[in-house]
Amino acid sequence: MDNEAVPGTQRQPFRLELLAASCVIGSCPTVYVTDRGTVVVQGYAISETDAGLTLAPGEGLVEIPCDLLARAASRLT
Repeated sequence: MDNEAVPGTQRQPFRLELLAASCVIGSCPTVYVTDRGTVVVQGYAISETDAGLTLAPGEGLVEIPCDLLARAASRLT
């Protein structure tokens, strides 16, 4: 992946397109595709301590349902 597609390496605005969501109304786990060839995931925040990981600055963990990820992936092809 080149630097242009790595989140946090550029500060230019980008466009999100909804791929799949867990609900019809409100805020819920959602998967988006961007106009820079990346995927953005909205989910429930998980601490690196709870996950037993150490993250790099600027990284975060989110939890989403497996079926949501499968639906989003099927729309990418």
